Amino acid sequence: MDLTTLCARLDDRLRTDDYADLDASPNGLQVGPDAGEVEHVAFAVDAARATAEAAVDAGADLLVTHHGLIWGDAERVTGQLYDRLAPLFAGDCPLYVSHLPLDGHPELGNAAGLADLLGLVDREPFGHVGPEPIGLRGRVPDGLDPAAVRDLLATELDTGPAEPQLLDHEGAPETATDVAIVTGSGADFFGEARDADVDLFVTGEGKGKLYHESREAGVNVVLGGHYATETFGVRALADLVAEWGLETTVLEHPTGL
Repeated sequence: MDLTTLCARLDDRLRTDDYADLDASPNGLQVGPDAGEVEHVAFAVDAARATAEAAVDAGADLLVTHHGLIWGDAERVTGQLYDRLAPLFAGDCPLYVSHLPLDGHPELGNAAGLADLLGLVDREPFGHVGPEPIGLRGRVPDGLDPAAVRDLLATELDTGPAEPQLLDHEGAPETATDVAIVTGSGADFFGEARDADVDLFVTGEGKGKLYHESREAGVNVVLGGHYATETFGVRALADLVAEWGLETTVLEHPTGL
């Protein structure tokens, strides 16, 4: 498939343009030529030297990641950025990135994948950056024990050397039926979860303030790991691209964070 065609199809499916003024990541084709042929696509959560080298070693014609190499306006390609880009140039492997669009997509997104794992129904957008969501909220008909959610993530996700954590607060609901999800670094969206009166907030990593905010609000929190909770989107994209007739490889590089 032509590189331009593939990127356009991904942009359209992920609504990349709708996040253009909201995201510090320039989404879409972040590194690469204007044209080329793609037969094999590698997928990874993070664009880093390790994943770039692994994509080239796998013979990929394109690397697709959630976290890209450029944030904001890059003024110089030196040092670590140069070292990360070098394998892509040497291996003639472009880089396509989808950050916030892949967080919030209702079917392909990270939050959607985690919601599938938890069995959430009656879903609605949650965790807004401007007008666009990066998470979702849903209901568990039979309820979930927050400790069971933590244990499920420990079993089902590749968290590396770390373990999911539960902030289990006295007075918080012992059974969660209303759950809000923002994957990755979602602690700043706890206020929206509190105001929505959810029973459980699930994110990747926390900040110090999250403990007292959630304790005072009487809402339990599960921290599944930044990397681990953001593996769903790239895997979903790999399945989609495979349906389009291309060879795919998912590169696993858990960080433990």
